[in-house]
Amino acid sequence: MAAHPFLSPEWITAARELRAEYAEQLPEPMVAARINVVITAIPHGESDVMEGRIDTTEGQTIIEYGHLDEPDLTVTVDYDTAKAAFVTRDQEALMQAFFGGKILVEGDVSKLLALQATPPGEIDHLVIEMYEKLNAFTAD
Repeated sequence: MAAHPFLSPEWITAARELRAEYAEQLPEPMVAARINVVITAIPHGESDVMEGRIDTTEGQTIIEYGHLDEPDLTVTVDYDTAKAAFVTRDQEALMQAFFGGKILVEGDVSKLLALQATPPGEIDHLVIEMYEKLNAFTAD
């Protein structure tokens, strides 16, 4: 599979296809959350800002374009921090970004924390496999 820049239209399409590939194997999200995401400093494309959304109330766990009406929370991060969260799952980079003020959260922070605290279990191998594939089609 070809590699695409993170958050490019081709990357979003590949991420949707990956989620669909695993849809029947993964349980419903454990936390119902409607999250708007603002990603800044995007180094490619027509704009350096992306407005996205994640809506686990509809089973969506991959970022999509566009904002939700009446979100539970809005998270604003820069491109590198978003990539650490959605692709590489680099916990150290995320902690540094959080303590460095690079993650702005407005709204119900408890939902974001609950999403991060998903307990380990039998789906771990599927999640790891999905992130390996996500990394494989994400250009540096």
